[in-house]
Amino acid sequence: MATDLAADPARDWAHSGIASLTGRVDGPPLLPPGRAATVARERSAWIATASGGVVDVDGARLLSERAAFTGHRRGGAVSAGGACRLLPTIDGWASVSCARPDDPLLLGALISAEIPDDPWPAVADWLVEHTGAELAERAELLGIAAGPVVHGVAAPLTPVEPRAVDGLLVVDFSALWAGPLCAHLLGLAGARVVKVETPSRPDGARRGNADFYRLLHGGHESVVLDPNDATQRRELADLVAAADIVVEASRPRALAGFGLDAAKAVDDGTTWVSITAHGRDSHRVGFGDDIAASAGLIAYDAEGPAFVGDAIADPLTGLTAAALAMSTPPDGRGKLWDISMSAVVAATLDEPTTISQPAIRDGEQWVLQTADGVVAVAEPQKREISGEVAESGRDTQRVLADLGIRP
Repeated sequence: MATDLAADPARDWAHSGIASLTGRVDGPPLLPPGRAATVARERSAWIATASGGVVDVDGARLLSERAAFTGHRRGGAVSAGGACRLLPTIDGWASVSCARPDDPLLLGALISAEIPDDPWPAVADWLVEHTGAELAERAELLGIAAGPVVHGVAAPLTPVEPRAVDGLLVVDFSALWAGPLCAHLLGLAGARVVKVETPSRPDGARRGNADFYRLLHGGHESVVLDPNDATQRRELADLVAAADIVVEASRPRALAGFGLDAAKAVDDGTTWVSITAHGRDSHRVGFGDDIAASAGLIAYDAEGPAFVGDAIADPLTGLTAAALAMSTPPDGRGKLWDISMSAVVAATLDEPTTISQPAIRDGEQWVLQTADGVVAVAEPQKREISGEVAESGRDTQRVLADLGIRP
């Protein structure tokens, strides 16, 4: 893992695999703006030190590794995964996701019209007659993952004095990518990770690429509890009370509806890692692609904006969350980490980009100009998978009995 070199954002982008995922389908890779790949590499170096060298990953390459499993490729104004679009508004650009089964109906409500099988032409026609602010207001009310592209400004969340997490109990309520990556890295550092799902809300990533899911969840235990059942609701609270670290990626009201109180857990000494699209005080929803784009992490060529990477806000946030979870809580007490994915992205950006540097052909490969000279644009790479994935709920009885919650 190359962490001993002086920081060079262009080189780190080239090595990360993200540049290869940025640009038009039929055009060259584009150099992304800012220094997210460098920040990711710095975070993984910090985690390696905090774990005594046990966790040895290259954070920059983690940013693109899902595409190594799925085969996703750059798509310009269409996200690598295909569920998000960059579209013009009357006063700029916006990112709009249509990833969930109910999203076409919600997009119909957004534009006050019936949506055909292909929602994008109708949505595009509506957007060019409305402002980004109008989109943001209506998207928040409807629970749509969408917003105007605004070059964000945010202070970085920086890890502090490291602590060993070997043997600590991590209760992971999160789903998809950011939270599970955080829990995965804590597991690599020696923590015991228990993934918690409910009967009605299993992790949607279970339906995605099986190998990538196994990479993030291999070796973790699986518990399923129903908060609508009085006994299981109490067991859920007892499991949280037993946790050293809680990882969740829901808006506060969701877990409060389960009877879980983050403030009480923190008072009792728990490190509570809360990952949201735009912060615990925001009602906006979002996914990795639309969050990164709306925060300003997009590339530009003569045709306009292009997505950077594949849902890059997710792995960048997961790395940050893991480092914060491995930080020593103040005065030995608990700590609530309010991690806004959009703020994590914004903290890596400098001045707004106008036209991005394109890669050039050098024989059979693309290369980018960096401070060290030309550097080859790497493709996304897989890490080795280890550990088996537990079927949903497989370990419920054993884990609860082991913790003294069930007889």
